[in-house]
Amino acid sequence: MKKRVAIFISGGGSNMVRLLEDMAEPGHAAEPVLVLANSADAGGLAKAEAMGVKAVAVDHRPFKGDRPAFEAALQAELDQVQPDILCLAGFMRVLTEGFVAPWEGRMLNIHPSLLPKYKGLHTHARALEAGDYEHGCTVHLVTPALDDGPILGQARIAVEPSDTPDTLASRVLVQEHKLYPAVLRQFAAGNTTPITL
Repeated sequence: MKKRVAIFISGGGSNMVRLLEDMAEPGHAAEPVLVLANSADAGGLAKAEAMGVKAVAVDHRPFKGDRPAFEAALQAELDQVQPDILCLAGFMRVLTEGFVAPWEGRMLNIHPSLLPKYKGLHTHARALEAGDYEHGCTVHLVTPALDDGPILGQARIAVEPSDTPDTLASRVLVQEHKLYPAVLRQFAAGNTTPITL
């Protein structure tokens, strides 16, 4: 039985596309059952549908900051497809402990820094401000603490003297597109040994 995967996005969904492409390969231990965005204008929704995956928007704005109600609406969509694994792929809403706790050990996230460095936002600018020689991305299991949880994989790049936050972001994204599918492929098969790229 393949593991059933739901993916949460907020924008264009480039990591989601890579995950869907990889799950379409023969012998993969997982299959996508849902792509969910927190806005109907997220570009990734149309991409998911074009790839044959159910795509749904649950707009966070009508909930006016009522996170538990928003998360109940998310969970209602998940209940319809019964996923085994939840992948956050550029999902820009912070989820509460009430949502995360039942998914603990089954929810993955990709973050654009070498955790535990630079939790939260503006990771590329912060790496440059700190004078770091290397930067990268991390896939980790989600816990109630922000950008915390056991690390399942990291990809590293050298920081160039000419780098800006934008150039760093684009080079890290290339690594994200390699790392996230590799981690999910291994995780769905029951292997949690951390991957280093």
